[in-house]
Amino acid sequence: MHIEELATPAVLVDLDVATRNLDRMAGFCQKHGLGLRPHTKTHKSLEFARRQLSRGSRGLTVAKVGEAEVIVAATPGEILVAHPVFGAAQLERLARLAAETEILIAIDSDAAAEAISCAAARLGVSFGILVEFDSGFRRCGLAAGAACVALARGIERLPGLRLRGLMTYFGNIWGSEEERASQIRCTAREVQRAVEAFEAERLPLEIVSGGSTPAAVLSHLIPGLTEIRPGTYIFNDMNTVYQGACSLDDCAVRVLTTVVSTAISGQAIIDAGSKTLSSDPLSSGPKSGYGFIVGQPSVTLTRLNEEHGYVDITRAGPLRIGEKLSVIPNHVCACVNMHDEVFIVGGEQVIDTWKVDARGKVR
Repeated sequence: MHIEELATPAVLVDLDVATRNLDRMAGFCQKHGLGLRPHTKTHKSLEFARRQLSRGSRGLTVAKVGEAEVIVAATPGEILVAHPVFGAAQLERLARLAAETEILIAIDSDAAAEAISCAAARLGVSFGILVEFDSGFRRCGLAAGAACVALARGIERLPGLRLRGLMTYFGNIWGSEEERASQIRCTAREVQRAVEAFEAERLPLEIVSGGSTPAAVLSHLIPGLTEIRPGTYIFNDMNTVYQGACSLDDCAVRVLTTVVSTAISGQAIIDAGSKTLSSDPLSSGPKSGYGFIVGQPSVTLTRLNEEHGYVDITRAGPLRIGEKLSVIPNHVCACVNMHDEVFIVGGEQVIDTWKVDARGKVR
C-alpha cells in the first residue's frame, strides 16, 4: 500500500531510519564501554524493544508498572522502573512481576523503601534498588552525598531489597550543543559526589545509571557512569533536532495528515490536532510551532485544537483540500502514546502495522 492510501491522521515510522538510530546508539555505547538500558517510553512497542535488546542492551527501562507488565514479554532480562512507585495495588503488581523477571526500582525515600520491602515480603520476592539522586534537573532524587548514603543504609536493613547502586536523570542537559557541553560538566560533578560518597562507605556500586537522549553522546565525559537510558533517540523529534542532537533525516516518525479546510484566508486546517500530535510546545530552538511540516518550508503549524491543526500559509502558495502533509512532532513520545498502532514504512510504501503495545499504561 502507498502511504497516500492511508486514512489520516496516521503515525508513520521509517524503519530504515529507526534502525540506523538504534545501530548508532548501540555503537556509541560499545565504543565508550557504557551499558545501554533504553527507555521504552518513546516507542512502547514490544517489537522495537526486541530490536533494542538484539543490539546488546543490558535491559530495558520503563516509567510505570503498567509498562513493565507489557514490556516484560520482550525480555527475560532486567527491567528498571525509573519512576517513583508507591501504593499497595501497584507494588503488589510489581511484586508479582518480580516473580517472573529481575525488577530494579529507583527510589529517593525511606517511605518508598519500606513499602517496597513489605510488598516483596508478602509475595516472597526481592527487588534490586537504585538510590536516585538529583544531578541538576530538580525533579526527583536526593542531594548527592550524605543523604544518598543514609537512604542506602536503610535499604540494606530491609528484607527483600538488594542495593545495587545509583540512578539519576540528566534532564537538565538541554539546549544548544554549547549549553549541553556546559551543563555536562556540572552534572559530572554531582555524579562524582554521589559515587564518592558510596565508595567511601563501601556501598554497592554495580550500577550508576544516568542519561537522556540530548545528553547521550556526552555521557562518556561523566566518570563513574556505567549505563545510559536514552529513549527518544530511536525516533527523534523537533526538540532533538533543534538541540543539534540529530538532523531532520534522523527523525523516523512523521504524522501523515490531510488538509480538510481552506475556508479562512491565509490558513489551512489539517485533521491532526492535539489528540494526534500532542499539545507539547517546542521547548528548544525557536520555541514556537507544533511540529515541522516536511517539504513545506514556508508554512507553519501555529495552533492546535483537539482535532484541528492550524497551518499558516500566508507566506506560501495555497494548499488544496485533500492534500497530504507530513509533520515531524515536537515531542514524539507523547505523540506515539496517543495512537493504537504505527505504520511501518519503507520509502513511500507501508510494509507493516505494529501495535503500540504499552499505550496508555500510566498506572
